[in-house]
Amino acid sequence: MMLAPASPLQQLFPNIDDWGELGHACIDTLLMLGGSLLLTVAIGMPLGVLLYLTGKGQLREMPRLYGVLSLTVNILRSIPFIILMIVLMPLTYVLVGTKLGIRGAIPPLVIGAAPFFARLVETALREVERGVIEASQAMGATTWQIVRHVLLPEARPGLAAGITVTAIALVGYTAMGGAIGAGGLGDLAYRYGYLSYKSDYMVVTVFLLIVLVQLLQTIGDRVVAYFSRR
Repeated sequence: MMLAPASPLQQLFPNIDDWGELGHACIDTLLMLGGSLLLTVAIGMPLGVLLYLTGKGQLREMPRLYGVLSLTVNILRSIPFIILMIVLMPLTYVLVGTKLGIRGAIPPLVIGAAPFFARLVETALREVERGVIEASQAMGATTWQIVRHVLLPEARPGLAAGITVTAIALVGYTAMGGAIGAGGLGDLAYRYGYLSYKSDYMVVTVFLLIVLVQLLQTIGDRVVAYFSRR
């Protein structure tokens, strides 16, 4: 009985036994990225606004509160992500009922990325022209009205760029999480490419991650350009 000829992919990457598993890993990575990015923006955006408002010379200057928030953000940003995932395992289990897989990866992904994004939000808001804010104050606008109708709309290009940078950072985090059971492309690269010495898996996963990052950067650049023209 004659065997069917190997496909071009099988000929190019003979050590990859299951392409379906690779596709499943891609989906897992996208799910981790999407879920963690949404939560990161939901938490990091108000945190960044609060950092901005309570900073020196800003609308609601509160040195003590700013100092506490700034210290907390700096501490979380300084911990390498793979160490953060290990440290947060007990909390992750309490929150989602597991330490592994997509659900187990999202809490540390958010805790690691939200402070990073908050700083980007603060920086974007600081770039808004002071004169626009003062004009709004002169018209009797409240702090919430200034944030909603002046600061956030004026800072949209910077915020979009910040989301893009954060999304790309999260791609790297998901890959690192694969080393401790988070799943996704990082898990395949670690289990097969590193532990089993199947370099084909390493090459393909790296290529797919590069494609994903380039896609995110292209979309982000277009969104920034769109908001910059308005």
